[in-house]
Amino acid sequence: MSVMDKLKQMLKGHEDQASRGIDKAGDFADEKTQSKYSGQVDTAQDKLKEQLGNEGTHDNPPQ
Repeated sequence: MSVMDKLKQMLKGHEDQASRGIDKAGDFADEKTQSKYSGQVDTAQDKLKEQLGNEGTHDNPPQ
């Protein structure tokens, strides 16, 4: 079992929290770099959310 599989299993049921954590970490990185690398940070956030299987969870909450 790969590390990513283990992470997915641990985060199952907590996708919203994981998405918020990813967003918060990206915001922190943007703040520390004065948004110099915001494009790369956004791409990394999107790819990580995609890998965890919860892309768009935080941006489009269920109604």
